Amino acid sequence: MKEDPFSLWVYLSQSPLLWLTITLLVYAITDAVSVATRRHPLGNPVLHAMWIIGLFLLLTGTSYTTYFAGAQFVHFLLGPATVALAVPLYENRKLVTAAIVPMLTALVAGSVTAVTSVVLLAEAAGLPLETILSLAPKSLTAGVAMGISETLHADPSVTAVAVILTGIMGAIIVTPLMNWTGIIDFRARGFAAGIAAHGIGTARAFQVDEIAGVFSSLGMGLNALLTSFLVPFAVTVLIK
Repeated sequence: MKEDPFSLWVYLSQSPLLWLTITLLVYAITDAVSVATRRHPLGNPVLHAMWIIGLFLLLTGTSYTTYFAGAQFVHFLLGPATVALAVPLYENRKLVTAAIVPMLTALVAGSVTAVTSVVLLAEAAGLPLETILSLAPKSLTAGVAMGISETLHADPSVTAVAVILTGIMGAIIVTPLMNWTGIIDFRARGFAAGIAAHGIGTARAFQVDEIAGVFSSLGMGLNALLTSFLVPFAVTVLIK
């Protein structure tokens, strides 16, 4: 009796280990390509790993639920990875303390700009209220942004997509933009990346320079705290 040529795939696809292996393998390959291109902004490993895995799931007819059941260990590691950012932050605490005043000024300016700009642009484009509310916390890390979205009775799934796209776009343009504007201080470059592009921008900042990564992680954390209070107030004032 002839065996079903897809029987092996059917068997493997039921194993959670398969999706974890694919995730790690694809990221390892895309990261190697990024290194080979000398960390070119367009070679961002998160961007390319995302579309490759998405295409693979589409071609194999695999649901996201099935995929996430296997790859959720990577999701779990986001917590320890975030906590680990405290280590380089502690090691550079004197440098951080010395820049506290300009950082707080930049934090307020960046947070207000991020929320105000997306709300006003979304309103100008005539988007539905639910979509506008979903986009408002786009510059925050996913967990915080989705929590705010739920509080506003918006759509957390739309928020998650907006957060990912914001992070990837920020990671791609931050280095060319900073070079073009002549900003060479890695403290400022990193802090801006953290405020605008959260975790993905922070990962990019660490690739470029450790000091940039330290200030990016600080910007990401402080922005999450400030914007949590800012978004509900801003949407009340700005949305007519």
